[in-house]
Amino acid sequence: MDNEVASQFKEKPKTKLGKWSVGLNTLFLIIIATSLVLVLALKKLSFNDHWWDATVPIAFLIEMVALVTGILAVKKNKERSVWIYISILTGVLVILFALLHSLFISD
Repeated sequence: MDNEVASQFKEKPKTKLGKWSVGLNTLFLIIIATSLVLVLALKKLSFNDHWWDATVPIAFLIEMVALVTGILAVKKNKERSVWIYISILTGVLVILFALLHSLFISD
């Protein structure tokens, strides 16, 4: 039974939509990781600067496109890549963060 489940899930996406979803999700993660390194580790930038006001909406839009293309790849093209599901999960987590983060901000 375990081999049947494992054989249903491919490692890499095969469809064009799947590849776009994974690529955009990777770009999103690179943008966020680079921003965090520049602010927290290297202290080159600050979250209060204007670059952050431009970076966040762009990164958010990139992740939303990755989420939509991932969902379409699964629904329309029957994509079964693990990376697609990770991309969809990341998109859902970003939406949850955007909706809930103000509950945890203390000014």
